[in-house]
Amino acid sequence: MSFGGFPLGGRGLGGTSSNEPLTPEQQQMQMAKTIQAGMESCPVKTVISGGMGFGLGALFGLFMASMSYDTPMTGLPGAPSASLQNLPLKEQLRRGFKDMGQRSYSTGKNFALVGSIFAGTECCIEGFRAKNDMYNGMSAGCVTGGVLAAKAGPQAAAVGCAGFAAFSAAIDYYLRHMD
Repeated sequence: MSFGGFPLGGRGLGGTSSNEPLTPEQQQMQMAKTIQAGMESCPVKTVISGGMGFGLGALFGLFMASMSYDTPMTGLPGAPSASLQNLPLKEQLRRGFKDMGQRSYSTGKNFALVGSIFAGTECCIEGFRAKNDMYNGMSAGCVTGGVLAAKAGPQAAAVGCAGFAAFSAAIDYYLRHMD
């Protein structure tokens, strides 16, 4: 059986037809090549980065939301502080967990968006330039920052571009020059 898009085109190793059985070693090698080809594709990198960004963002949002309930006098955001503490404990917990879930989901979506845009853009730039250097990350950072700030106008997009590019350059520099 031939599946389009796979690196070996449905053929076994060495160009044999797919009707000939493969040894376990050949199957393992073919699967490793398929996984490696998938990991090198821009759509897969984009989806993985978005998924990992969502997970990290959800954990970060959960942590930050839990910190807003650090004292008994703290209420839900947007609600009078006295109203929460006058409720029964079960209702306080229900509202608190609901708010934590909403904030966690919201932060997760934002991190997923940033991760997807950055990874997809960086992969496309790297494929276009056929180089793996700091300029790919800086360019992807600029595009990401500009896209995320575009709704606020051209000045905000320019500042977002510069900020994300500088941050990407600093991270790339650090990671490439670690000893």
